[in-house]
Amino acid sequence: MKRFIEFVIVAILVLSLAACGGGGAGAGSNPPGGFDTKFPLPASVSNLTSTDDGSINFQTNLGIEDAVAFYREALGNAGLNERTINTAITDTTFSLVFDGDPSGKAVVVQGVDLGGGMTNINIRYEAV
Repeated sequence: MKRFIEFVIVAILVLSLAACGGGGAGAGSNPPGGFDTKFPLPASVSNLTSTDDGSINFQTNLGIEDAVAFYREALGNAGLNERTINTAITDTTFSLVFDGDPSGKAVVVQGVDLGGGMTNINIRYEAV
């Protein structure tokens, strides 16, 4: 009986993870890591989660300066223009806003240094 209960618990956990998309990151064709997102991702991505509105949140080993440089280049190459009046960069945080997305909304990229060589990044569409 104990083994049956253990089996049921494990089955419920597996089904719950599958229903949630395996922890929030869907499989897709957007490299690296096969994450299904419209936003560019650096080579190092962990704990990626997404919402129904297309926003994503993840951690990377890029520092603040490297993350800013990555998104300026990647989104610039995609034809978006940084709205520099909204740019805010400190030693531990950054906030960038880009215009020109086909959605008509701004792309907002924000990052926070988590310490230990990790940065949390959030990217979303916003009517800014």
